[in-house]
Amino acid sequence: MKTINKIYTVLILFMLYAPILVLMLFSFNSTSNTGVFTGFSFYWYRELFRSAAAFAALKNTLVLAISSAVLSTLIGTMAAIGLRKMRNKYVKGLITSVTNIPMMNPDIVTGISMMLLFVFVGTMLGQQDKLNFWTLLIAHTTFNIPYVYLNVSPKFQQMDKHLPEAALDLGCTPLQAFFKVELPCIFSGIVTGFIIAFTMSLDDFVISYFCSGSDFQTLPILIYSMTKKEVTPDIYALSTLMIVAILTLLILSNLSGSKEERAKIRALRKKRAAARKEAKA
Repeated sequence: MKTINKIYTVLILFMLYAPILVLMLFSFNSTSNTGVFTGFSFYWYRELFRSAAAFAALKNTLVLAISSAVLSTLIGTMAAIGLRKMRNKYVKGLITSVTNIPMMNPDIVTGISMMLLFVFVGTMLGQQDKLNFWTLLIAHTTFNIPYVYLNVSPKFQQMDKHLPEAALDLGCTPLQAFFKVELPCIFSGIVTGFIIAFTMSLDDFVISYFCSGSDFQTLPILIYSMTKKEVTPDIYALSTLMIVAILTLLILSNLSGSKEERAKIRALRKKRAAARKEAKA
């Protein structure tokens, strides 16, 4: 049974990561042939850095991803703080459920509904360009907020609820208690939420396709437009660089979480050692 489980796990991992590995391999191919690897070369990476369209799309994608990640992290963190302080558990549960709707909705439903809303509002305001960078930013921020909230909220539950009260008793103002006591406790959740929001925005195609205008093109939309003709291997090179960047962010996020867990374990061990000494005394 254990052998079958191992084989099943290997097959699943192979199906998930084989396409990515093939893409990364052919980004170093010396020719544009996508069926045969003819030799190792950095030719397509050099071509990538000469492509104005790819770099413009990459710049747009990064600006959008960073902006939406920052906004969604701020709003999601404030939502987690507000819901934590809410006393009515029924209203709290209702708001939590509503917050999860953008994450549960199919992307195409979210994209079409947001596009209709932006077109309606733009028509009411008499705007010619009803879809632009700002509509795309609002759309990305909206579907990123639940991911941030779901990463920050559990950190409040793990935190000792008496810590802020102790800080207030020791002379801190509510604002000082938040920045000196609560923020360090939830910081790893905020960082993780930011990274997930950044990755989700970087990866999104469906919502971006419906909510973007003709003057703002992201990388997924550029790649989609190229599939109608031919995807050149310089896009493979760009995808490889993005994969490496996202993998680096995820490793840093995991290391941050591991450090926090190790610090908690060390603090718990010290408390136990102190308790044992008191018991012996």
